[in-house]
Amino acid sequence: MTKATTSKPSEIDNFRISVTEAEQFIAKHLPSAPAVTVSLAEANQHILREAVYAERDQPPFHRATMDGIAIAASETQADEATRFSIAGIQAAGQAAANLPLDCCIEVMTGAVMPSGANTVIPVERITVANGIAEIEAGYAFKPGQFVHLRGSDHHQGDPLLPIGIRIGPPEMAVLAAAGKASVRVSATPKVAVISTGDELVDVGLPISDSQIRSSNDRAIAAALQQAGASDVSRHSYKDDPEQLRNGIRQLLANNDILVLSGGVSMGKYDYLPQVLAELDIRVIFHKITQRPGLPMWFGMSADNKPVFALPGNPVSALVCLTRYVLPAIQQSLKASSNSNHEQVALAQPLSFNAELSWFVPVTLGYTADGRALATPRLTNTSGDFCALSGTAGFIELPCEDTDFPAGYVARLFRW
Repeated sequence: MTKATTSKPSEIDNFRISVTEAEQFIAKHLPSAPAVTVSLAEANQHILREAVYAERDQPPFHRATMDGIAIAASETQADEATRFSIAGIQAAGQAAANLPLDCCIEVMTGAVMPSGANTVIPVERITVANGIAEIEAGYAFKPGQFVHLRGSDHHQGDPLLPIGIRIGPPEMAVLAAAGKASVRVSATPKVAVISTGDELVDVGLPISDSQIRSSNDRAIAAALQQAGASDVSRHSYKDDPEQLRNGIRQLLANNDILVLSGGVSMGKYDYLPQVLAELDIRVIFHKITQRPGLPMWFGMSADNKPVFALPGNPVSALVCLTRYVLPAIQQSLKASSNSNHEQVALAQPLSFNAELSWFVPVTLGYTADGRALATPRLTNTSGDFCALSGTAGFIELPCEDTDFPAGYVARLFRW
């Protein structure tokens, strides 16, 4: 195991580590993103780095939850009045009015309950004429109905949001209700996505019969952005050591994380491991006992920036990104870990004889009782990225087993 941390690539080029070991090495070396203060308007989709507490009771007053009239109801309705003089109107945002004896006050949804009132009769249950509100005959009501009591949701100082949660629409509402005009969050990393290969041609450009469209960079950038890395740039280089060296050096200086695709296998034009070594990027591991994605490479720069080099085959690249890179970025951002990993059952049996962990793309269906079933969609090769369209993600099957019957429960990784 100690070989996996050496700075000499040649010593571990053929040393394969397990999926679990790869996770552990990445977690051990990955730096944490700094915390920064952003305005509430900028906070959406960031990872929260401070606990948030209630600014005051919620609701901060007894609140009417229906349009209607506010009255003072007794515990029993014996001889309860059903006709009331309307003493005024209580609109949302107004200070509480005082309810005169034997009167009612018209209230709007969200308004403060008038002082002395404890019940709302919905507008649908009353008739109003000549300043008198009359409750519908036979309508049964009770004290406290349609009143949201002060502090019934939470009290001042109660914890509302924990550190590590991703801020989404509900959390934005909570932050606003807590009076947070600004908030501490994890700084979003700048990520450079780099594709390598003489055969790659971007969309919109002329292409020959011997070339292919550059697609990995699009998929990788989309996945990173979907995961919350908003500052993502794409770059492409030919299989030229000098061009690779100069380009990566510049990108390393201007970004926090590099994600490369292609050039990490054993071909004569796979220059990337050597170029990375020349740039003083220390290899942590190269090759994982898995299919697809065996040649994945991970290292750290001299100034402690992570570099992920994924295989060039599209299925391998997307699987490795989803299995290792995206969780690593979440760890770096101090996102709360999800210990309840999503589990699904195989809809049909599978067999796999290689001594490798197997990542199998799947579509999802559900049984009548709501149990998730994963149907494998096997690709022709690790270059068959079109087969991934419509899949939910992939399941991980461990290297210790070879036969996986229908009903076998496996962990699901969503794209």
